[in-house]
Amino acid sequence: MSAEKCIFCKIARGEIKVDPIFENSEFVSFRDQNPQAPVHVLLIPKTHYETILDINDEGLLGRAIQAVQTSAAKLGLAQGGFRTVINTREDGGQTVYHVHFHILGGRYMQWPPG
Repeated sequence: MSAEKCIFCKIARGEIKVDPIFENSEFVSFRDQNPQAPVHVLLIPKTHYETILDINDEGLLGRAIQAVQTSAAKLGLAQGGFRTVINTREDGGQTVYHVHFHILGGRYMQWPPG
């Protein structure tokens, strides 16, 4: 999907409004519209990458984890814990082809997940 039509790119550009949990020049996190846990937030890079396999910036994933940490702390999840998920392509359950991190918490997470 092109960045012009991508729903997450529209969020990153401010064309679709969200109430950000965390935002800087590179990432934004916001509540998932279809939550799978009491707390379910998505963190997206503002640059369009379809999957994690398309990322060519060696430091991006490290900076994304720092943004996950900040988002989780703001949500009060750091103490009790949370799960971070990145789905990749069809077999991995990816439905929106723009890299995004699911931050899930507020309850005990079962294993295996799916």
